[in-house]
Amino acid sequence: MMCLRIYALRDDGAAAAEMALMLPLLLVMLFGGFEAGHYLYTEQKIVQAVREGARYAGRRPFSDYPCPGNGTTPAADAIRNVTQTGTISGGTSRIANWDKNLITVTYTCNISYAGQGIFKGNAGGAPVVTVTAAATYPSLFGALGLIDGTYQVRSSAQAVVNGI
Repeated sequence: MMCLRIYALRDDGAAAAEMALMLPLLLVMLFGGFEAGHYLYTEQKIVQAVREGARYAGRRPFSDYPCPGNGTTPAADAIRNVTQTGTISGGTSRIANWDKNLITVTYTCNISYAGQGIFKGNAGGAPVVTVTAAATYPSLFGALGLIDGTYQVRSSAQAVVNGI
């Protein structure tokens, strides 16, 4: 009986026991922080890519966007390349396994600016280009099965065509 009381009063292994209890929670917080940071980084890359694609589209000539009319432009492939890779000719994608088909380029004609300012020669008005992109989120820890491959990061940007 006396032996058990001696062990009950000792606290030699208390720190190790507390660490063993807290380690799973700390690991979940650590890897969760990594995953959240990677998601935000991926989202920022998508936002930056569609803005760059819209800026490029806005500097294309008016002839690429016949107004009146809506829909797709003959320059859509070049705009998709700029959005996906940052270059007109294509290359390495900004995000791993980014499918180019998930980037859409459309335009509409804003008739309220017809014949005014830089749109003086455009009877159909001001073309406004919209670049929309989605990318499957490449999870850092996808191999662990925590996040499946169905999550997508999306963004959209618009630009008025300046006809430069």
